[in-house]
Amino acid sequence: MKLERKHGWLLLGVAVWNLVIWATFAKNLAQAHSSGEDRPQGYWIAHSVLIVVDLAIGLVLGRLGLKLLKREAA
Repeated sequence: MKLERKHGWLLLGVAVWNLVIWATFAKNLAQAHSSGEDRPQGYWIAHSVLIVVDLAIGLVLGRLGLKLLKREAA
């Protein structure tokens, strides 16, 4: 399969969506923790790991999307 410019835009869109959603979730999670919400420690750890992993995935997809857009522009 050959990745084209349209795939670059799709990957970039998914990356932006991923970053916005997980950054918002991280903010909400931090607010819940600072307000003293009573949850088991595993809850905070699991969600923090999910946030880090999904933000990393978003960065990788964004980088790949930009690479495709630059390659197709040349």
